[in-house]
Parts: sequence; C-alpha cells; structure tokens
Amino acid sequence: MDISSTNQRRMRSGAVALGGMGLLAATLVACGSSDEPDRRCASRSTLDHLNSKECKTGGTGAYYYGGHVNNGKVTGGSFDKSAVTRGGIGGHSSSSGG
Repeated sequence: MDISSTNQRRMRSGAVALGGMGLLAATLVACGSSDEPDRRCASRSTLDHLNSKECKTGGTGAYYYGGHVNNGKVTGGSFDKSAVTRGGIGGHSSSSGG
C-alpha cells in the first residue's frame, strides 16, 4: 500500500465527517424554526421596551410581536399576535401596524 492511497482514504473520510456535520447543523436549524413571531415585552401606552418580568401576571407590560427595538421603543410589530407572521429560516418578520 502506498502513501498516496492512504492519504486519499483519510481525506475522503474527513469529507464525509464534515458533510455529516453540515447536515446535522441544517437539521438543528430547521427544528429550531418556529411559526411563532419574535416577542418582547413593552408598554402599550408608551411603546417603551420593558424587562420581560413586566409581562408576567400583575406586570405593567404586554407582549409585542415582531418588529424590533429602536432607541428603547418597540416598532414595526404589533400587540396583536395574529397580525404578525414569521418568515422561514432567518425569521424576517412582516407585520401590520399596532
């Protein structure tokens, strides 16, 4: 057996292992995808982004779906979860006002 055939065999098994890792990563990303839009806690009256515990029972906040936070205010989403849809991988959200 010569050295070149041994190196080729090693490279092939390494390529299979790397290919398997890529497949595993893609599977994990797909399983982590959800139809649920992103949500964050916010004040309905001021649109201030709040600590998540403010959306728990008795807190002053409500969940705001989709959109993003800009200068401490939520924008581009809605307090109405059904008004917001989530895209596929990457999760780019689209929404209607709120």
